Amino acid sequence: MSIFTGTLVIIPGLAVRALASGHVKKNEELATTGPYAYTRNPLYLGSLMLAFGFVLAARSWWIAGVLLTMFFAIYLPVIYGEETFLRHRFSDYEAYENKVPRLLPKISAPNHADVKFSWDLYRKHREYNALIGAISMIALLAAKMHWLSK
Repeated sequence: MSIFTGTLVIIPGLAVRALASGHVKKNEELATTGPYAYTRNPLYLGSLMLAFGFVLAARSWWIAGVLLTMFFAIYLPVIYGEETFLRHRFSDYEAYENKVPRLLPKISAPNHADVKFSWDLYRKHREYNALIGAISMIALLAAKMHWLSK
């Protein structure tokens, strides 16, 4: 049952990451459409959702502790560093930063027309690897549960 519950969190996390990868043109232009209209860091939000889903699926407090430590030790400094880079790279980043929250998405609809999702960008960023990895981890957890139940 924990694998099912975890998967219910993992799937939306994969969707958020997939949508984000289909809207971002890294270092070329500031991404403000799709999920970037709701949160400045949808890839990290999706990764956190994946992590939380795997914690639920694994039912392990030590995994939760490791992932929480990784978030504070790795993700937050990376987010701050990327914000500094984007502030210098794109003159309109500050206005975007003032309208869109860092991580937890705003609920209101964006005020501009949205750019369509690009499968080419999705493939370019190899976001399908997250899907393959998630399916592999769920399969491993299911196999572990099956093996331990014998």
